[in-house]
Amino acid sequence: MPIHFGTDGWRAVISDTFTFHNLRNVAQAIADAIASGSWENGLEGFQIQNKQTVVVGFDTRFLSDRYAADVARVLAANGFTVYLAQSDAPTPAISYAVRHLGAIAGVMITASHNAPRYNGVKLKSYYGGSATAEQCRRVEVFLNHNEERARGPNLMDFEIARQNGLIQRFNPLPAYGEHLRSLIDFDAIAENPQRIVVDSMYGSGRGVIKGFLQGTGCEVQEIRGEMNPGFGGIHPEPIRKHLGALAGAISTHMGNFGLATDGDADRIGAMDEEGHFIDPHKIMALALKYLVEERGWKGAVVRTVSTTSMIDRLARKYGLTVYETPVGFNYIAEYMLKEDILIGGEESGGMSIRGHIPEGDGILMGLLLVEMVARWRRSLTELVDELLKEAGPSHYKRLDLTLSRPIAKDRMKQNLLASAPDRIGGMKVADIRAVDGIKYLLEDDSWLLIRPSGTEPLLRVYAEGRSVEAMDALIDFGKEIAAKTG
Repeated sequence: MPIHFGTDGWRAVISDTFTFHNLRNVAQAIADAIASGSWENGLEGFQIQNKQTVVVGFDTRFLSDRYAADVARVLAANGFTVYLAQSDAPTPAISYAVRHLGAIAGVMITASHNAPRYNGVKLKSYYGGSATAEQCRRVEVFLNHNEERARGPNLMDFEIARQNGLIQRFNPLPAYGEHLRSLIDFDAIAENPQRIVVDSMYGSGRGVIKGFLQGTGCEVQEIRGEMNPGFGGIHPEPIRKHLGALAGAISTHMGNFGLATDGDADRIGAMDEEGHFIDPHKIMALALKYLVEERGWKGAVVRTVSTTSMIDRLARKYGLTVYETPVGFNYIAEYMLKEDILIGGEESGGMSIRGHIPEGDGILMGLLLVEMVARWRRSLTELVDELLKEAGPSHYKRLDLTLSRPIAKDRMKQNLLASAPDRIGGMKVADIRAVDGIKYLLEDDSWLLIRPSGTEPLLRVYAEGRSVEAMDALIDFGKEIAAKTG
């Protein structure tokens, strides 16, 4: 099975395609791509202090620590000095370490929010975010080239590499925590300490939020923080259906609200004191409102095409520009690297703010939620209610519909544009966008997004309506299109 190294890396099933043999070949291709001379092209203003240094981290999945050690061995054998995390760590902590140490790249062994049977490689560039599409393409080129020449990976004994200083163990959390202290007002939190439940979902965010809040007076109870590579049989994704344990903890009064991070802690979800799930749409909108109204921040906002229109309504109120991107945090990162972005985020829970790395960060956003509740001195339920009165109502749903056969994305996009309706569910279609799939915007800011998968016979349908009935009407229209297509 061929290895495809796409944007943000490579993921595969453990012991099927994700093997030590394949991983070493990927690590060699990464080393070759970095050494090729074109790795640094494309961004100005970033000084790489240590062009022979690479940071390697890993999550809590089966064999992740062993996989990371093998990546370090290959990189060391290619002449790189490797800073290897001493234990599992959040992806954003590893990404920040790349910037902090002035390294040329980073490698994170993780399959993020995917099922336990998967593992993967996330590739980071020198600016502390996901590698560019061109950088990932270079890795794939070297993968294929090495395979054609039957060239195996360079490999150095781990202990010899350590003795020669080519592999150095380090703890990424102290520098990362110090950086977050420049972004989060811990004094405001200490003035109004909160009772919080943190659900780490057995991921590599375990213990981090609780540790960073020490000394603030907050009472933090952590659940699912022990090592469990099987993630209790669930996908470690902080969405409603996987957070029954968090709802149970809140119902027994372990805390007044809950925070949840995914398998590598680059995504955030939350739950209020009544056990209602607070999705990333509301978290991002609350954060935008807070950063503008309480901190006085200005700047542009960037969101993916599948993220709530509440962002746009708030931005109009504040006189801020909104950029809409295709799905994927790498597109948000491009704006964060080149423009003055106040906040960027996506519907899956990846978000970042000004002054931070261009990377989704569940730890940062969880702490920012704690700061919001502490400083506004209102419950999370009250804050969400106020948000919906101001920028809502907002009802959101996503469906993944299976088609009978794969479809050509470009052809379907053309068909959707050609057959665009004037009205959906009795509401006039005000605009049609083709940023990523086809998005129908209705006159009341409701919208329907249809995105065909390029690799699977799937049609992804997203809808946001001003009422449940409007949302359902949009979803039903999406189902009709799927039926005609599949």
